[in-house]
Amino acid sequence: MEDHRRGAIRDGLGVGVAVGVSGLAFGAAAATAGLTVAQACVLSLFAFTGASQFALTGVIAGGGALLPGVAGALLLGARNSMYGLRLADLLRTGSVWRRLVTTQGVIDESTAVALKQPTPDSSRTGFYVTFAAVYVAWNLTTFVGAVGASQVADPAAFGLDVVGPATFLAILWPRLADRRLRLVAGCGAAIALATTPFLPPGVPVLLAALAVLAGWTSSPATVEAGDAR
Repeated sequence: MEDHRRGAIRDGLGVGVAVGVSGLAFGAAAATAGLTVAQACVLSLFAFTGASQFALTGVIAGGGALLPGVAGALLLGARNSMYGLRLADLLRTGSVWRRLVTTQGVIDESTAVALKQPTPDSSRTGFYVTFAAVYVAWNLTTFVGAVGASQVADPAAFGLDVVGPATFLAILWPRLADRRLRLVAGCGAAIALATTPFLPPGVPVLLAALAVLAGWTSSPATVEAGDAR
């Protein structure tokens, strides 16, 4: 049992450090988009979901309205509620305060580490260690990245404006192993590219969410046949 817990702690710390340093990219991207250091830090403290944070700053950087940016971020963050349904019985949270803290920690990485563990006890250990490690590292590096970028007179001159989109792509890329997910991603990109010249910044991102219909309408048999080719 202790070996399982030690393994969970090791996994959680390793994932936490590896993912947490990406906060540097978010801090730099937020400063380049025009957010203050305080605003970038508040986003990391309370939003705490990398893909949503990058999506929001991307819309702001493009001159888009806040409402489409927030809506797009919420759509991306909605997947965490699905993780919560899967983890609810496993974590067995008690008091209201503990549930609130646990809810904040339901992200891709903490879910993956928790579900990987062989026992319920080690799953809970892995979840909370990963959450704590990512949260601390992400917020510290967000601050460092935002402060560093804000000290540069023109951050865009160093190409920092591409840090956000590049990191966003790096976050999503490992999730595109399935053919159906690649279909959804391709349709979403096509919708966004086709509508960007005609719509305000941020709105194409929302319309791109319609690409999930391509995933729903493609049957598993169709996907498997495509993979065979």
